[in-house]
Amino acid sequence: MKQKRVMIAAPKSGSGKTVVTCAFLAACRQRGLQAVSFKCGPDYIDPMFHEKMLHIPSKNLDTFFTGEEKTKALFAEDAGTKDIAVIEGVMGLYDGLGGVREEGSSYHLAKVTKTPVVLVVDAKGTGRTILSMIAGLLAYDREHLIQGVIFNRASKGYFETIKPLAREELKIAALGFLPEQKALHIESRHLGLLLPKEVQSLEEKLTAAAEAFAQTVCVERMLQIAEHADTQAYAQAACTRRMLQMEDAPYISRLAGRDKPVIAVAKDEAFCFYYADNIKLLQAYGAKITYFSPIWDDKLPDNCHALLLGGGYPELYAKQLSRNMTMRQSVRQAAADKMPIVAECGGFLYLHSALQDQDGNCYEMAGAVPAACFYTGKLVRFGYVALREKQSFFLPAGGTIKGHEYHYYDSAKNGTDAVAVKPATGKEYPCVIENEMQWMGFPHLYYPSNPCFAKAFLEKALRYSGRSH
Repeated sequence: MKQKRVMIAAPKSGSGKTVVTCAFLAACRQRGLQAVSFKCGPDYIDPMFHEKMLHIPSKNLDTFFTGEEKTKALFAEDAGTKDIAVIEGVMGLYDGLGGVREEGSSYHLAKVTKTPVVLVVDAKGTGRTILSMIAGLLAYDREHLIQGVIFNRASKGYFETIKPLAREELKIAALGFLPEQKALHIESRHLGLLLPKEVQSLEEKLTAAAEAFAQTVCVERMLQIAEHADTQAYAQAACTRRMLQMEDAPYISRLAGRDKPVIAVAKDEAFCFYYADNIKLLQAYGAKITYFSPIWDDKLPDNCHALLLGGGYPELYAKQLSRNMTMRQSVRQAAADKMPIVAECGGFLYLHSALQDQDGNCYEMAGAVPAACFYTGKLVRFGYVALREKQSFFLPAGGTIKGHEYHYYDSAKNGTDAVAVKPATGKEYPCVIENEMQWMGFPHLYYPSNPCFAKAFLEKALRYSGRSH
């Protein structure tokens, strides 16, 4: 089976990968192609922009989280149903663990999935020097995956000058250029790009980017590059996926016929950071997912048996969250009743007694964690972690689950019930507040890295549902 696929990567962050990826997805859609998109690494926000173009979920792929074989299988699970798969890279092409290791990098993902790469290079303020940078990237490409380059923030004259040099000296296809247009710029904040809902006239910006892209970039050549992706690698990935599904079959069949436990998932302006595969895994194991808003709803959904509070920007909506006293009471009571709860980063902040924003204003939160959290003015934790419990509540003894941290807020009570290990350095530190039914802390978890976590969460929800009946 043949699977068209291509990765949009760059030498560094801020080169224009997201705009180019969204524009190319739009071009595919305009040609009647059914596309699916992926984001390399633990980024939550870029997939939201993909979804604006495709109107279907985008998901993450990460070789640190799930290793080579399982990552390929997760790719095959979604890519196999579409005409073309588009992967957006992360940071610089070769930037992996610790900024120096291959694992977790865009290139590692491209290598294990045998996906051809199109580079996006920021040409603003450069001339011939841009060729030396591209040459360096090509020199590191042992698998010969880089098949083309797009020059961002470049003029037509610049492109016509540089294109033959790229072809003659580097033997690389110059696929086109995007002129600098401030109207297409997407602003950022400390956690990355603004959320799609926050970008003024986003639909118009993405439509304009797609139109400019179609005029100045050879879309047909990009589609040809995608079409020549390795066929055998995809067939192997699909086979691995089937094997993983067989491994889960006994667990899934054991739950068949039982009432599905209801997991209430916080989702609104303040809470929106969820890995698509986390939700899919819970559903595959038998959970019924229902969404609610800690900002707008009066209380938790009726007859829910577990609570999932993901990350996001609760600090930006602290006043609204605090004003919703009935919801705060509902969540506090659920925690006191030992309802199963998983709270990550922003969700962890919400469970505190109080949250102090960047201006020093203090707002009451749910109060399940008897401590205050506060803005530090600097990055407290950043990067990948592997987490192990001191007591086996959600994981088998000695087991770990992988995740990442990225937060400027801190707490007076971070917890000491788990140990986080930095994969690049081996550095360890305590974190997470947990008990038999609840896991609350700053790390964002990726459930497919250890599906036992999702199974344990579901089992606790089943146990709670029986108790509530």
